[in-house]
Amino acid sequence: MKLTLQVWRQASAKAKGGFEKYALEGLDENMSVPEMLDFLNEKLIKEGKDPVAFESDCREGICGQCGIAINGHVQSPEKRATTCQTHLRSFRDGDEIHLEPFRAAAFPIKKDLCIDRTALDRIISKGGFIGVNTGQAPEANSILIGHETAEAAFDAAACIGCGACVAVCKNASAALFTGAKISHLSMLPQGKLESKTRVQQMVAQMDEEGFGSCTFTGACEKVCPQGISVAHIVTMNREFWKS
Repeated sequence: MKLTLQVWRQASAKAKGGFEKYALEGLDENMSVPEMLDFLNEKLIKEGKDPVAFESDCREGICGQCGIAINGHVQSPEKRATTCQTHLRSFRDGDEIHLEPFRAAAFPIKKDLCIDRTALDRIISKGGFIGVNTGQAPEANSILIGHETAEAAFDAAACIGCGACVAVCKNASAALFTGAKISHLSMLPQGKLESKTRVQQMVAQMDEEGFGSCTFTGACEKVCPQGISVAHIVTMNREFWKS
């Protein structure tokens, strides 16, 4: 399989970036996009050139690190798929593919396809947890949680923090990410005690990081690999005003 890549290259956060063209032959259609970049980097290293910097870890759609824009599609041209779940069989032999990092002020580019997502970590650190006494764990059945509530909380907790919702949003809003984290804990009895301070602190941190406001276009839900519902943004807003 032959493909022509247009890859965003940027030496550092302050350097001027641009697309560089690479022609690849001998690709397997079953390769994932990160595997294709591995293939490209082996070629570049043999030629004594700087390999393309990109991020990936699990390569199973779990960690969220691999996310880039492929031909303008955030994460993947496939529905509910991460970049690492996107395989070359999604393209035609001879296609030209554009690869670039997520674009958002709160996600500065570190190098090439690598962005800094630590703004999301700082939102989590402001309240995406529960405070409990350490020691003997309570009997699980002593805290009764209905099946529907538990499933809804798990759905919200499925967010992998990839930042696709931010990248696709015209305002670069992190409302879906933050809403999912707040919604997850607001449904559970363990999260009730700190619910007011949690939502206030997480929303304040989201604003401080420079993310834009949500205008509820729904694009975030469409590109989310886990299909996180925009209903969690409604929950976040409700919890905020209640606080």
